[in-house]
Amino acid sequence: MAMPVFTLGIEEEFQTIDPTTRDLRSHMSEIVEGGKMVLQEQVKAEMHQSVVEVGTTICHNITEAREQVMHLRRMVIELAGNVGLQIAAAGTHPFSRWQDQPITPDARYDKIVEELQDAARSNLVFGMHVHIGLENRDLGVYMMNSLRYFLPHLFALSTNSPFWEGRETGYKSFRTKVFERFPRTGIPDYFSSASEYDEYIAQLVKTGCIDNGKKIWWDLRLHPFFNTIEYRICDMMMRVDEVVAVAAVMQALVAKIYKLKLQNLNFRLYRKALINENKWRAARYGIEGKLIDFGKQEEVPTKALIHELLDFVDDVLDELGSRHEVEYLLKMMEVGTGADRQLAVFRQTGDLKKVVDYIISETSYGL
Repeated sequence: MAMPVFTLGIEEEFQTIDPTTRDLRSHMSEIVEGGKMVLQEQVKAEMHQSVVEVGTTICHNITEAREQVMHLRRMVIELAGNVGLQIAAAGTHPFSRWQDQPITPDARYDKIVEELQDAARSNLVFGMHVHIGLENRDLGVYMMNSLRYFLPHLFALSTNSPFWEGRETGYKSFRTKVFERFPRTGIPDYFSSASEYDEYIAQLVKTGCIDNGKKIWWDLRLHPFFNTIEYRICDMMMRVDEVVAVAAVMQALVAKIYKLKLQNLNFRLYRKALINENKWRAARYGIEGKLIDFGKQEEVPTKALIHELLDFVDDVLDELGSRHEVEYLLKMMEVGTGADRQLAVFRQTGDLKKVVDYIISETSYGL
């Protein structure tokens, strides 16, 4: 039986940078308005005016996804250049202050700020989201339950936000610490079926907690409107190669768990409380620390668990055509995550502006 096509969609949130000060600067929607001509709905403004989001269309394989991610980056860099700005890809800006960054005028954002106050105003963070298409919502909930275990591994690889408001935070991803101030974030709970999940959303809507399912901001969610599972845990990564590698592994995990399901094999489910321990470690240490191997009940170097993850998905890579992309993870473990490389530049120069310059150069690497 042939495997379904697990389609991909990748969304990236970029920083718009003033080339002189290297601080974040509002693009006053110029990039978005200019982009609408060529990119239509693939480019969007975000809550803060110094954020621009782009997203691929539905891609049928990782090669197509790579082409689109590269095209969108080229376009965004060009559109920013046209209005005298530069583009940077990282989970936080090294020294910008959220207090100085204007909010995009929009009824939806006004409502979020009214409700969440400084938690929303200070949410000056940049992530990457990956959607994987599925046959139906029941399969989506099944995937959400199983995939939760791997979220810290994927997150560790993406860590790219060691600085916040001019300070070295001691975390490889401080973005996640900022975002955790929002309600309905973090590792999702276990749901027994799509109907149980939908009842949960319906209850939140009915009681006025949310107006729709998109206000659930978990690290992994079954999309409220589309048949996709959406990974939301990752920091925005610098290089296209990193984005594509992690997205390819996300797709491979879905394919592998689907394959096990066809063989009546379940991936073991772990408690959210345990997975949270690994998420915290990933945020603090990235790939340089240790995660808990729950099966062995011991600490194991994160890199060793990522090698295990590669072995786990190995038998689906050729069918997906993503072996080359997934193997880039080995290179990432060798050169370090974005956070490791940002910190190395800062140790060498002591200058956060040089860190911004480095992020900008890495953002266009390989384009």
